[in-house]
Amino acid sequence: MTAFHSNQAKKIVIVGGVAGGMSAAARLRRLSEKAEIIIFERGGYVSYANCGLPYYLGGEIKDRGNLLLQTPQSLAARFNLDVRVLHEVIDIRAEDKTVVVRSLATQEVFEESYDDLILSVGASPIRPPLKGLDLPGVYSLRSVEDIDALDDWMNMQDVKRVLVAGGGFIGLEVAEQLKHRGLDVTLVDSNPQVLKPLDLEMAVLIQEELESNGVKLLLNAPLKAVHDPQSHQDAEQEAPKVGWVEAGDNALIATDLLILGLGVRPETALAQKAGVALGERRGIKVSPSMETNVPHIYAVGDAIEVLHPISGQQTLIALGGPANRQGRIVANSIMGLQDAYLGTYGTAILRVFELTAASTGLNEAQLQGMFFPYEAIHLHPMQHAGYYPGAEKIALKVLFNPKTGELYGAQAVGKDGVDKRIDVIATAIKARLTIRDLAELELCYAPPFGSAKDAVNLAGMIGENIQDGLLEQVQWHQVANLSKTDTVLLDVRSLAERKKGCIAESVHIPLNELRQRLNELPKDKTLVVYCQSGQRSYFATRLLVQHGFKAKNLSGAYMTYVANCK
Repeated sequence: MTAFHSNQAKKIVIVGGVAGGMSAAARLRRLSEKAEIIIFERGGYVSYANCGLPYYLGGEIKDRGNLLLQTPQSLAARFNLDVRVLHEVIDIRAEDKTVVVRSLATQEVFEESYDDLILSVGASPIRPPLKGLDLPGVYSLRSVEDIDALDDWMNMQDVKRVLVAGGGFIGLEVAEQLKHRGLDVTLVDSNPQVLKPLDLEMAVLIQEELESNGVKLLLNAPLKAVHDPQSHQDAEQEAPKVGWVEAGDNALIATDLLILGLGVRPETALAQKAGVALGERRGIKVSPSMETNVPHIYAVGDAIEVLHPISGQQTLIALGGPANRQGRIVANSIMGLQDAYLGTYGTAILRVFELTAASTGLNEAQLQGMFFPYEAIHLHPMQHAGYYPGAEKIALKVLFNPKTGELYGAQAVGKDGVDKRIDVIATAIKARLTIRDLAELELCYAPPFGSAKDAVNLAGMIGENIQDGLLEQVQWHQVANLSKTDTVLLDVRSLAERKKGCIAESVHIPLNELRQRLNELPKDKTLVVYCQSGQRSYFATRLLVQHGFKAKNLSGAYMTYVANCK
């Protein structure tokens, strides 16, 4: 194969650095030594680990310098890049192929020509037009400048009480880190759960972890206003440094620091001004080669709309991994290599104290909204062999098409091994494997690392059983609506397990006694069988069906049910 060398002495201007912009710049240089590459960055830092900011705030990352991956000087030395920080592009003149730039240090305004222009303008934190959000001590967390200002406020004001608005990834990471720092943390969210990529029964596990670690959680509590410190008096509380927060129907909350984690919206004003088209989600619309509707203008990162390969719809997904891939693809496209960005599945992971939560693809709520036919599998396997010390359960949920076996998505929560399982399923989705293929995957096994039947394999086997008609399921949220006339709940756990809790009005026959006690069960009703995690109840349903009973398995069993139906 002949090595690729570009002879194009193009001039490429990149607006914005960090993930997408700097990935594009470095790839461009690797493809062409002749290209002139200029990066204009509005902030003071062009290449930094923005995903690491919460961990610096909490002290897990102790050296601020570790967040700064590259400087303009190091990028010039290694890649011969012309990086200009504190330079804001204020206009694009597409017809002349020039940008208008303002130096934020000197206020000088000048023009720069380009052959190709890459917009890596990112997204800005959502800051709703609510009373009091302009008070001192109200911050978002998106940049190095943000973390510096926030840290200065905490040190100068002797902050003790923090309110985090928003239960997404940033909000939960900040809540965890500030709790580690010894502060009193309250988290409010307008939704009935945290972490919208997860379905409710999975998010509940994270909510319990937050509360067990001392984070006060207020759900269904939209942020309404922040009232100044003198607006309210409370003899039992010290006057707040920021003010009194009004959230939902809750009493006013005194806070010394308010951090907004309400999500982000694409920065599109500059692109719109240049005639760049936006999509339905109000992000920049791009082709698979990352080109906009305006010739020679490309876009990458959090500002663009991407295709979700499963739903077939355009969406906004702000993640570092996809932004880096988009940067590489846009560089290839500009330099004449055939490449295409085929979409974003939204694979993401989060640690909250001792638990890890991860997801990929679509969740159940999204599938319902799109009227996709689907089946949900819940299981609770160990992350490695149960007999090996330190075994911990993983809550795993897999969604698939019951007819075709197409994998739609997966979610997992646990102390260890969550990343491995979601990464495997994310890869399977990308490779267009089916639920049956999961059963056949050959994965690493040794007692400290997994089981002979890995959690992913078990999910595939359950899916096979559903597709083959060997298993019918009832979901945890359907139990309350089961007809008492036509249905009997059957608990096949041990007596010791049942004494610790059970589903009301269920019949108890331990699995090992079931064959001898079949005469106690009706054949004219549907038996909904449950155990602790789902395996024994599946064994029981197969036994019952072969003896002429109508039996269904409670997906996720008592563990999933009790977490959501307390």
